[in-house]
Amino acid sequence: MKDISEKKLPPPDTAFRLAIAIVALLNLAYFGIEFVVALAIGSVSLIADSIDFLEDTSVNLLILIALGWSARRRATVGLLLAGILLVPSLATLWMAWRKFSLLVPPAPVPLTVTGIGALAINLACALILVTYRHHRGSLTRAAFLSARNDAYANMAIVAAGFVTSYTLSAWPDLVVGLGIAIMNAGAAWEVSMAARDERRIARAES
Repeated sequence: MKDISEKKLPPPDTAFRLAIAIVALLNLAYFGIEFVVALAIGSVSLIADSIDFLEDTSVNLLILIALGWSARRRATVGLLLAGILLVPSLATLWMAWRKFSLLVPPAPVPLTVTGIGALAINLACALILVTYRHHRGSLTRAAFLSARNDAYANMAIVAAGFVTSYTLSAWPDLVVGLGIAIMNAGAAWEVSMAARDERRIARAES
């Protein structure tokens, strides 16, 4: 008898594929914008967030590749995505450690404006993905959680820009950057748990 878990799901609908592709392209485009601004003004939070945009691009491209795979294989990709979600957290910690030695605040206006732009992109991505967040287990959950968490992070970046303009301190940027790292670590944990549940169900059905 053929293993049920190895049977492929019906091909995903065109609208779902298009949604994932649009989200991937939006994330890739804003990664370039935010990364350039972050380097120009020396912002830890924007560096962390730009890396997060690149990570989101990878997540959505992996989802496109894995659509239609068996539950067991999707669970394996879900665990891989959980690892990818940790990358921005580790990169942020490294950047924050370097920033401690030179506490120079980033330019507040570019920080705030870039944060607002990032917020707009992530809210658009979250709205695109909200319909599909439970559509295909750990994979689309990873994409939705990432977009949702990024929107929260962007609101914090905007707030950090206003506080920095008032205090001329590097600490708001550092604190927000570390907060982004913690948030992404939590998302990685949620995705890994969803992937393990998916794998357990697949084994029970086999």
